[in-house]
Amino acid sequence: MNILYIHFHDLRDEQLYSRLLTLLAEYTPLVQALPPDAALADVSGSLRYFGTDATALAERIRARTGGLYGLRSTVGVAANPLLARMVAADGPPSVVRTLPDDIDTVTTFLAQKPTAALQGVGPATARTLSSYGLDSVGRIAAAPLGTLQRILGTTAGRHLHDAARGLDPTPVIPSAPPRSMSVEHHFTQDELDRNRQRAALLALTDRLGLRLRGESQAACALTLTIRYADRSTTTRTRKLPEPTAHTRSLTALAYDLHDRLALQRARVRTISLRAENLIAAERASRQLLFEPTDEKARRIEAAADRARDRFGTEAVQPAGAAAIHVA
Repeated sequence: MNILYIHFHDLRDEQLYSRLLTLLAEYTPLVQALPPDAALADVSGSLRYFGTDATALAERIRARTGGLYGLRSTVGVAANPLLARMVAADGPPSVVRTLPDDIDTVTTFLAQKPTAALQGVGPATARTLSSYGLDSVGRIAAAPLGTLQRILGTTAGRHLHDAARGLDPTPVIPSAPPRSMSVEHHFTQDELDRNRQRAALLALTDRLGLRLRGESQAACALTLTIRYADRSTTTRTRKLPEPTAHTRSLTALAYDLHDRLALQRARVRTISLRAENLIAAERASRQLLFEPTDEKARRIEAAADRARDRFGTEAVQPAGAAAIHVA
């Protein structure tokens, strides 16, 4: 019961996120960054030094981050990363919640959770499992391993079989966040309309591309995070064909990631995009496509950047994103 999952609320400042990770490192060297606003910490070796238990140490961390930075945070305390994440999400924010390391308590905690509460289970997988009557973690835990493997495949089936029983052997691996850049859009109400979701994606890639080009950076990968009405999330990451800051390339990958999630009936609350593994623009090689439309798009993009630099970022916007405001 010595793993902490710390979620910092309303955190949009990457420099502040780095300072928060440094603060956590004062309590344990085993801190794993989970950009853009969370971290895992293994405090097993710290409890004797601080003379306290994991829950009290989590309260101390939460109070200190609030006092120093005025930042709310929610901390889940459990025996492994999976359970720590789940107990952190199990109720109102800005508290410390602890799940005792007891098999009966863990089983009861998991039994009534929806399938999507398990990390890595997105809407499409949840619908597939529900079609077989596996619509809760308890029912998945009761299903034979072979059944899950026939539905999802050997590796995914075994992973789900273990997760539904609260088993997660994943260690906390100390890591700092790679250089990244993120943008997000909060819908004013839970959004079911696919076209409005895509309009938000277009606005996000437009803003992300502008920021990348303004800082002479190129992204090697793109991460899409969808937060749903029930506060669960789905995250997908994919490498770009080549490092780029070109809005058209970012948009194409963002649309593909979104399409593959099959969110036809999902109630979406927030869409976030993060450009990963940034490198200096001069280091980014570009394949010559000899494609007139791509060259034209880049010239238009450069002209739009100049207009925005002179008249402000709202001076030019993609037509398909005009109704969406990205903070």
